Amino acid sequence: MPDNHFERIADRYDAASADMFLPSVVDPAVEFLAHLAGDGAALELGVGTGRIALPLSARGVPVHGIELSEAMVQQMHAKAGAGAVGVTIGDFATAQVERTFRVVYLVFNTITNLTTQDEQVACFRNAAAHLEPGGCFVVEVSIPDLQRLPPGETVHPFGITSTHFGFEQYDLAAQIAWSHHFWITDGAVETFSTPHRYVWPAELDLMARLTGLSLLERWADWQRTPFTGESRSHVSVWQRPT
Repeated sequence: MPDNHFERIADRYDAASADMFLPSVVDPAVEFLAHLAGDGAALELGVGTGRIALPLSARGVPVHGIELSEAMVQQMHAKAGAGAVGVTIGDFATAQVERTFRVVYLVFNTITNLTTQDEQVACFRNAAAHLEPGGCFVVEVSIPDLQRLPPGETVHPFGITSTHFGFEQYDLAAQIAWSHHFWITDGAVETFSTPHRYVWPAELDLMARLTGLSLLERWADWQRTPFTGESRSHVSVWQRPT
């Protein structure tokens, strides 16, 4: 089971990720997922504080979530509409829900919280087991930013403000990127570091094939911008055979 890094920051997670809660970010993802779900139900792996699950549920899509952090779920339960979203506490790579869904989805790089290849394959296997025939597994994840590393270096910053400094530290052999955050509040410094196993689109496609899924579509974002070699992220959809 992966380490539960989010328990201690659950009460400020939404504020720290405020840009990800903007309607311009959330609405296209909800529209994309609602279109795939149609009149079926959706399962979110790593439901967190409900950033996507709650507005998707409000669209009329029945949503269930799997989440390791009980503190994150408590934050979601304090929000309007949370009573309509069922939650199973557990590791989303292995935890079971006793039903199938039209759509299973992972957003905002959540698959990289699984820090071994075996765990990521298990996640695909678990997603496939929860899909009804013809259902789709959707993953939103960044492209590893290794091109930004100068020769011989393993660190690059990804955010610098007067109150926050963040940088990635890469272990290229292990395919792990440590995300380090430093927040300055009232003169005090708080730190938060998490490991992430970065993964390439071709590797994800192979994981899908190992679990009986096939690539249906891949875009650079939720607005269906074409995916190219310049894209810094992708939204990929694999389908279970009908």
